[in-house]
Amino acid sequence: MNLPEDGSLLRIFIGESDRCEGKPLYEWLVVKARESGLAGATVLRGMIGFGPSSKISSHKILRLSEDLPIVIEIVDRQEKLENFLDQINGVIQEGLVTIESARIKIYRGRKE
Repeated sequence: MNLPEDGSLLRIFIGESDRCEGKPLYEWLVVKARESGLAGATVLRGMIGFGPSSKISSHKILRLSEDLPIVIEIVDRQEKLENFLDQINGVIQEGLVTIESARIKIYRGRKE
């Protein structure tokens, strides 16, 4: 798959405990992104954060949070990300979604 240099980055901010169809929502979203033929996705687990509820979630030695912040980053063409967002909009019950411009400099896989 070739990507244009002028691509886009979709970021989805959710909680670690969010679920869909019995799976963690972040896992469900990555599988759906792959099924949709998007270029790539990465899940990042945050150390501390807060969202619309203003509740701070953090990972500390004495208090293990069960709902740390999760960020899913997906890169592809703007129109493909917009279509994907239309498909998943209903499953994100709480969180934040952004789309921003991304200059794609290298996109290559391993040679088999």
